[in-house]
Amino acid sequence: MPLPPLLPLDALDSTPRCLFDIKAQLGEGPIWVPETQRLYFTDIKGCRLYRYHPATGACREWVAPGPVGFLLPVEGGTFLAGMRDGLHSFDPATGGFSHLCVITPGQEGNRLNDGCVDRQGRIWFGTMDDWERHPSGAIYRVAEVDGKIAITCCDTGYVVSNGPTVSPDGRFLYVCDSPARKIYVFDKTPDGTLHNKRLFAQLDHGYPDGIVTDCEGNLWCGLWGGGRIARFRPDGQALPSIPMPVTNVTKIAFGGDDLKTAFVTTARRGLSEAQLAKEPQAGGVFAFRSDVAGVPQGQFRFNPRHEDETLVSRVIVPPHPEDAVNVAGESLARPGAAQEAPPGTWR
Repeated sequence: MPLPPLLPLDALDSTPRCLFDIKAQLGEGPIWVPETQRLYFTDIKGCRLYRYHPATGACREWVAPGPVGFLLPVEGGTFLAGMRDGLHSFDPATGGFSHLCVITPGQEGNRLNDGCVDRQGRIWFGTMDDWERHPSGAIYRVAEVDGKIAITCCDTGYVVSNGPTVSPDGRFLYVCDSPARKIYVFDKTPDGTLHNKRLFAQLDHGYPDGIVTDCEGNLWCGLWGGGRIARFRPDGQALPSIPMPVTNVTKIAFGGDDLKTAFVTTARRGLSEAQLAKEPQAGGVFAFRSDVAGVPQGQFRFNPRHEDETLVSRVIVPPHPEDAVNVAGESLARPGAAQEAPPGTWR
């Protein structure tokens, strides 16, 4: 079972401090559910889910049937979990997982990695090559269509996709190409169509991992191997970064009554024994107070109409995803073409 929190939230200030010293191999996916005032997060490689309730100090742990890349709330109190073999439904009341569908049949080396919910109640998530060698990952949209789940592949060519996240006004979708140290931005229409992919930021230290936006539209990015949280204005201009006491910073979630408490997941994976000796709280969940509030966590809008039938209506992929080209004319990497990735990072 997880340890109790090391300090109450009302003791926090602007300095990041360890809240849970759980020593996660790959802590990820923090989300704050405002309806229940609880924080959820995962240890992907430890196959664990956690839930923290600040009002009582209680922290609940579940063992998952496999690595959970993301956990996102569904209207009604359940969650949608992204796992190696596709999408699962997770019910915290029972701790049970139910498999819904396979996303990338024939790509056993892929897994689902990170996701978010937009203002229209759609889920966006990315996949990655779990060996971090080939650009077989992609970005997908999940929406309800006629009482069933419709899944659409929207962009391809990623070795390790991260993010994604949506701007507060819903007009832009941000996605990380982690090994390339790039953050892209798309224009997003109200119906979920993406276009005009372009470079938003190029990192020179650390690799962009999970990203979120705050209420002012600024982008916050955990840096794997960077030991900090990078921040950018909506126009891409860099803001002062926030140093962290550990090297592998994975993702941020804004929570608390005012959405000004930043929760930060981290990882031990890829660190040497010497590094771990210097960073004994690596893999912990950290927290600090922010001057700016986050954006309330959305819920996937899904009301199944036919409980006795399959819930997934279709998975749409381009006929030739290797030929995808962005608006600027830059050919995206073809699956099977190796790209350089930092060794032993997100695996």
